[in-house]
Amino acid sequence: MDNNRLYILWTNDNIITSEHMVMMYATNTRRMKLWEGVTVIIWGATSKLVAENSEIQRVVAEAQEAGVVFSACESCANNLGTKEALLGLGIEVKFWGAPLTELIKSKANLLTI
Repeated sequence: MDNNRLYILWTNDNIITSEHMVMMYATNTRRMKLWEGVTVIIWGATSKLVAENSEIQRVVAEAQEAGVVFSACESCANNLGTKEALLGLGIEVKFWGAPLTELIKSKANLLTI
């Protein structure tokens, strides 16, 4: 387990929480090099939020520029019709069930929002 990596499981589609917690924390901690790596996992309703909201797309792009990695749940993206939009934003789309389980079992640094 890499103790200097943070994974943020982002399931909350509230815009204020998205901008002022998830994106703010992920972006700033990467810029300040507080974590060697930050990965934001887009799951559930956030798939639609990112695919459809231009302001959220802007802050996601800023986070990507700071070195934050984004990866989305493929099942969610398929079910919500957002896969192509997410891929177009440079976001990896993959099946996250097993990898998330491994993160939890390994006691990785996982923040759930």
